[in-house]
This record gives sequence, C-alpha cells and structure tokens, in this order.
Amino acid sequence: MLRIGIDIGGTFTDFAVWKDDGDGYAQIESRKIPTSRPNFAEAVKRGIDEIVAELGYSNRAPLTVVHSTTVSTNAVIERSQPPVGLITTEGFRDILGLARLRLDKPVDLFNRRARPLVPRQNVFAVAGRILADGTEDRPLDEDGLRGALRTMLDRGLAGAAICFVNAYRYQQHEVRALEIARGEFPRLEVMASHEVWPQQAEYERAVLTLLNVYVKPLMQDYLHEIDGFLRSRYPEARLYLTKSNGGIMSVDEARRLPIHTLLSGPAAGVTAAQVLAEHVGIDHVLTFDMGGTSVDVSLVESGRPTTTGQAEVGDFPLMMPVTAVEAMGAGGGSVIGLDDRVLKVGPRSVGSSPGPACYGLGSDEPALSDAYLLLGYLPGEGLLGGRLGLDRDLAVRALQPLCERLGLDSVQVAESAVAVATSEMLAKITPFLARLGVSAGDLTMMIFGGAGGIHGPLLAEEVGIRRVVVPRIPSVFCAFGGLVSDMMHDAVRSVHGQRLGTDELVVGFAALAQEGRRWLAAQKVTELAAVRHVYLADMRYAAQSFTISVDVSAPQAGAMSIAAAEAAFHDQHQRLFDYCDREAPVSIDALRVRTIGPRARPAAGALAERGGAAVPAGERDIRLNGAWRRVAVWNWHDLGTGWHCDGPAIVQQSIATILVPDGFRARVDGLGNLEMERR
Repeated sequence: MLRIGIDIGGTFTDFAVWKDDGDGYAQIESRKIPTSRPNFAEAVKRGIDEIVAELGYSNRAPLTVVHSTTVSTNAVIERSQPPVGLITTEGFRDILGLARLRLDKPVDLFNRRARPLVPRQNVFAVAGRILADGTEDRPLDEDGLRGALRTMLDRGLAGAAICFVNAYRYQQHEVRALEIARGEFPRLEVMASHEVWPQQAEYERAVLTLLNVYVKPLMQDYLHEIDGFLRSRYPEARLYLTKSNGGIMSVDEARRLPIHTLLSGPAAGVTAAQVLAEHVGIDHVLTFDMGGTSVDVSLVESGRPTTTGQAEVGDFPLMMPVTAVEAMGAGGGSVIGLDDRVLKVGPRSVGSSPGPACYGLGSDEPALSDAYLLLGYLPGEGLLGGRLGLDRDLAVRALQPLCERLGLDSVQVAESAVAVATSEMLAKITPFLARLGVSAGDLTMMIFGGAGGIHGPLLAEEVGIRRVVVPRIPSVFCAFGGLVSDMMHDAVRSVHGQRLGTDELVVGFAALAQEGRRWLAAQKVTELAAVRHVYLADMRYAAQSFTISVDVSAPQAGAMSIAAAEAAFHDQHQRLFDYCDREAPVSIDALRVRTIGPRARPAAGALAERGGAAVPAGERDIRLNGAWRRVAVWNWHDLGTGWHCDGPAIVQQSIATILVPDGFRARVDGLGNLEMERR
C-alpha cells in the first residue's frame, strides 16, 4: 500500500512517501513543491499525481493520504470568513467582550484587548436556565430562540454557535435548540458547545464553538475538493486529517469538527519527533521546527509529547487538549525591517509568492533567507536541486535601504538580522522550558523544517544544548508525522464541585473510554492494533485557581484509586513548581481519557551501505562569529553510516542545508540522521 503524508506550509507544500510495508524510516522518500496560494489544494493534487506517476503505481492501487493543513488556521488568524453569531443564556450576552477580564501583557501600557470574533450586535441572549445541579430553573424560550435565528438569517450571518450556561454537564437545552435550528433553519450552519468540547468555562467553550462554526464551511469546501479529487482519480484512496492533539481522524470527522485541525501541522511534527526519538533511544527532546513563516518548539519527555489545554490561535484561546507548541513569527521568509532604528525580524512573512528577494520572483523586501544567502549558509546554485535559483545581487539590493539607515554594509545587516532572530527565539524558549520544569542541558534538540538546519544549531549554542539531531528528511518531517500518527480521540467530563471516591473515578473514566471506542469505530479504520487509553485528571489544591493535568493511568487493571491519583498530583506539582503539600486537600475539576488506536507505521529500517570514503563536494566561505571561514561542503546523500567531521562545516541536501557550528562534531547514524554533539 502506498501512503503519502502531506503538510502545507506558508512557503512549501511537503510530501513524505512510504512506498511499501517492508520499508522503514530510512527508506521514506520526500518531495517539496511551492505552496499554491490562494488555492492550496492545487499543490496537493499536483504532488500526489507526480508521486504516483514517478513510482509507477496504478491509479487503482490502495492509497492512504494523511493531510495536515493551515487552511482553518489562516482563516482564524486573518478573520477572513463570513460573519457568524452566538446564542447564549439570558444575562450572558457580554461573555465575549468580558472574556476573562485580563490582559495578556499587563505591563504593556499600549496593549489592547483582542477584538471578539463576533460583535455584540450578533450575540443573542435567550431565556431559559439549567442550574449547576441539573435543575431546570426556567424552560428554554423556544420562540425567543426562533426569533434570534430568524434575525441571524436576515442579517446574512453564515452560522450560529449555541453555548448555554452549564451545558458542559446538562445538555438538554442545547439539544432542543439544535433540533429547532437544524429543523427549521437549515440554511444556517449551527453547532452547540457540548458537541465540540463539553468542559466548564463558558467563555472558552463559546469561543471554541464559534471557531468551529466559523471555519466549517471553508474546510468543508476544501476537503470536498481534495476528497473528490481522490475519489475520482484514485478509487481505492482513503483520506485522513491530522489533529492538533497529535493524532489523526477521518475526513468525515474533520468536516464536522474542523476545530481539531487548527494546530495540526506543528502537532504532526512533534509526533514525528516522538517516533524518531524511540528509534534512536532519546528520552528528552526539544523539537525545533522552522519553516518559511514561523518557528514552533515543543517538548517530548519519556516518549510522550507534552500537551496543554491552554493553547491559542490568533487572538483566541483553544481550550482542548493539544500538543503544547510555542510558536514564534520568525521563519526563513520573515521580513527584516526597522522599528525606528531598531532592527527586527518578523512576524510578517513574504510567504512563498513572491518569497524572499533572492528567489527572484518579484519581491523587494529582505527576508531571513536573504541573510542566510549573504552569509554563505545557503548554496549559490539554489534550492530544490537548482529548480529554485537564488540571486545574491537581489538579496543585496533588498537590504540596501536598511544598510543606508543603519550605516552598515549588507553582510553586517544580514549578520545582525540572524543574531536578532536568534535572540527572539531564545527569549521565547527560555520561559517555555522554565514553565515545563526542564533544563536545557538535559535535552537533545531535534531540528526540522526547511530553515531549521541553519538556525537550529545556532540556537542550540545559545541555549546550552549539547546534542542535536537532524532527521534524514528534515524539510518534510511534519509530513512524515502524518504517516506515523495514530487515531486519537480526547473525551472530557467536568466534575468540578463533586466529591469523588474511587468508585466514581473508575465509573467516570470507564464512560469516557467507551466514548473513545465508539469514536474509533466511527472512523472505519481497519488497520488498527490493540486500542489503549490514557487516563488524565485536571487537578489542583483546593485553594488554587488553576489546575494541572495529571496522568493517573493505573499500571495494572483495578489499581486506580483516589489515593493514587492524589499521590500522582503531588509528585507532578513537586516536579513543576519544586513544592507540594501532601497534607493539603486536593480537588479534581475534570476527567479526561485519550483513546489511541495504533496504526501501522514504518519500523526503523537500515540505511543502505555506501561504498568508499566520502569526500567533500566543495568548499564555501561562511560568516561565523563576525569572521569569514572557509569550510567544507558535504552532500548528505554521499555520506554513509559512521561518517563524521568537526565543525564548522556545511551538510546539504537538495531541499535542506545544515550548518555544523564550530565546536560541534557531526556524524551520520545508522538510520541516516545527522547527529551533532558539542566537543
């Protein structure tokens, strides 16, 4: 069976190809083509056709496509979709404006609260109230609901989100509202909060439901185009979408709940890092994914990616379990500019069209890739095997206005831009690691993305990381993540205010596990191994205002108990905050179960032996630490297992360039990865 993983980035669309069940990670092939804006599907269709044709597969052969996409993410960030409305409980009409009554940057005098996705005039309050204990205080005002829906249609709104108070636990009013809306107002796209993520916190739950309604028509159109293309050209093809929690789902599930795709690309990269870490025997990994638009970092500890329920997309909170990723607006296409006379890099990007000035596609704005070229990090002959030429003169010309204002030459400005970008990354990564309670010296940095091989090693030097691993397919590693991701479903039950004993804990988890098994059955996947569950509890000390997620999975059946859960909470609190109080009362606010349906994935495989000793492909001058250095340039594909050299050096593929800094020794491991260790 042919399997293709796809990841759409801001600059390139990436493909990872698993040709045969007998192939391993070391045999995965890759392809990279420019992203087709604004119709992202065109690059996807073109890439699939080219791969199938080049490999000589029949159009009727079994084909699995796993796709991560930024279509929904871009729509939220850019607020580019038709307006939608919110229906909530009477007395809560200002929920979006009030939010959490806090600023994200309280010490910034110029900071402003984010503008709500829905203006107040499109928020409708309907009478009817279910109390916190499930008692119906007032029946749902069905005529008022119909009036609100009718007004939405009259105003040309595309959809409606329904979020009633206490519906995370008692859903009868939302269920009835859905019956009326879908039965009598079929032109409106309507979703209720309990369908999306039934967790306490009305504001965050309302935002999640709104975002799902907001991007749903766009994603349905996009997925209809991709799925329709596959059905017509490849009748035996199956399409899956990667999820923000690091798993995958069926295309039908993605049509219904596109909210799960908002952070799917970065999450797929972390999943790929988790699998590769298992292959090479690494326990603690800091992932560094640098593409054309942004940098994403995350943490994999003891074979498990770090998750969070407090992510953000654009201006909006994402209160559901997702892979914890710290994003920075500094990629290879990030614009170099001035804030007064202070040099800055990003967050705005030139994207793939026209791209950095050196691409020669019409841009006159300098980007970080232009700086890389002037410093010798990128090959003068171009990228993608020479198909994408790089023009040094265009890069110099684009930087000239900055040179004149700063009184520096183009190389000095380029060097300063790289230093500024590194400092911005360091300022983000340091508190990220501190929040997770880990030390940089204990981590291995795994670098991927089109620009990761250049900037990642420079950052590793600054952070104090001693070991770096660059996967053998670094620039399409997120696409590879789609190939190795499992079916994954998260379910939640809010238990805030309830006194739980061991019996209630076991029963609650059992119900959520059953929900996960039903979800897996609905995905209609036939290649799953034994299903497993991860049991998590959102816990806090009774006087705390925040919770932490604690893995309370019992090591053996029947061992789960409240006492064991509380002991796990104290241990986790001690690790995160260097403090715990084992005598203090503990509260559980929510129970969560992650259901995992393992899919077939490539084994490690072995790198084919290469005869003879490798020799450098040439030499190049690169700029390091304020001085030019003449260094050897090695073609990665010529390097066999055990090859090694001391930095500084350049190792390059047709689609990736890796900088080996001074003070590091590089070697190729048995799987074809490039490892670097500080000497």
